[in-house]
Amino acid sequence: MKKFARRAFLVGAGGVAGWVAAERFGAKQPVYAGAKRIVPASGEGVLNDASGLSATPIHKHIVIGEDPGDALVQAVRDEMRAAQQDGRAFNIGAARHSMGGQAIPRDGIAVTFDNGWIEPDIDAGVFRVHAGARWSDVIATLDPIGFSPKVMQSNNDFGVAATYSVNAHGWPVPLGPMGSTVRSLRMVLPSGDLVTCSRSENADLFGHAMGGYGLIGAIVDMEVETERNARLYPLYEVMPADEFSKAFEAALADPEVTMAYGRLNVQRAVFFEEALLVTYRKTDDQQNLPPATGSGWMAHVASRIYRAQLGSEPMKDFRWWNETTVGPSLSSGDVTRNSLINEPVVTLDDRNPDRTDILHEYFVGFDRFNDFLIACREVIPASYQEFLNVTLRYVATDAESTLSYATVPRIAAVMSFSQELTERAEADMARMTEALIDRIVAIGGCYYLPYRPHARLDQLVAAYPQALEFAAGKRNLDPDLVLRNNFWDRYLSKL
Repeated sequence: MKKFARRAFLVGAGGVAGWVAAERFGAKQPVYAGAKRIVPASGEGVLNDASGLSATPIHKHIVIGEDPGDALVQAVRDEMRAAQQDGRAFNIGAARHSMGGQAIPRDGIAVTFDNGWIEPDIDAGVFRVHAGARWSDVIATLDPIGFSPKVMQSNNDFGVAATYSVNAHGWPVPLGPMGSTVRSLRMVLPSGDLVTCSRSENADLFGHAMGGYGLIGAIVDMEVETERNARLYPLYEVMPADEFSKAFEAALADPEVTMAYGRLNVQRAVFFEEALLVTYRKTDDQQNLPPATGSGWMAHVASRIYRAQLGSEPMKDFRWWNETTVGPSLSSGDVTRNSLINEPVVTLDDRNPDRTDILHEYFVGFDRFNDFLIACREVIPASYQEFLNVTLRYVATDAESTLSYATVPRIAAVMSFSQELTERAEADMARMTEALIDRIVAIGGCYYLPYRPHARLDQLVAAYPQALEFAAGKRNLDPDLVLRNNFWDRYLSKL
């Protein structure tokens, strides 16, 4: 096991050498000769999401930006009532980074929340926030006063309530999903009632709404826990992949470790055989923290290397060397907690009109991680897909969300594919996804719901047996089924 301790040179940013190598190797992107191309649709009367593959007809799309007071509540009530009277669906979204239309109401009224209202209460250890505020707004508010969100997604351009509604997690350890840090929330129910939900008040609604994809109520504001910002330094450890789970467990048992993640080598010749574990600890000096900036130019260099992997096995090998050798060997000072998480998704944006980035995420127990590696080695390389990255994170047990994907502590594997926008590529992705889900559910694991809707209904029920309880609770709360989206229509409506 190789270990490198350096002061916060971001993993994946290989400096000028990395940029030059990316240009030299280039990227031969595979194409499916003669395959019918899929043209992402959007515009008047249509909503799409991050995949570009979820074009859905809608009746109306409105943006609501009022502060979370009486005017906002009334605006939500009015639009929800209008949808109910017309027999239409209603759903609220923010950035719509899901990939299967989970925040899009077919032929219905789609609302986008767009408001950055945030009110810190440091004495209480929380911030109060409008449901539509982005995490970038939260960091911009908390960073100058020395605080940070306790858990957020790994990028800053998602909506706060949207993170709760998909029950997303981050990479601070040893914590669970972001929902575990929500103290309370207010939401408008399908009846029009404004209710407060927490672990002690309307606890059943609180659990249903956490990871409930906007199907329980329209969240208007939240009270979320904070954490002190801190100056951190990283430790890099390279190891055989089948040793990763034990090394990760050991790191989680270290109280000095505050953030952690892993990576796997995705080069086909050694697919998922090598692992990298990165852990962050506080430095001795916690005075005069610099403002959160994000990774800046280094992220753009990493993006060039990342994109150059397309169709290029030598480039995948170079990227692994860059992450495990070059990056840890260079030093550019420590990094703050807020700077690590203050990165937009657009940094790695493809900008290729012929391709789309598709995410998968799977959750497996520590004792079955090596079985997970075997399943992935046998399924993924046999597909036509371009596999770019997998990031490994920790998720503590979530016993609160009805649709929990972490009924025990689990390793979360976030996978990134570059998919060609053709019907053949879409069919291949669906086949591969079904095969992966079968294998991972068979070892007691679970898959994440906000991505492409390629799972079969029986697979969803096998991975989320509590989906039956969720669907029954939703029908009882919303007998007219006014709160609907593509996720409900495709899956839960059939339960």
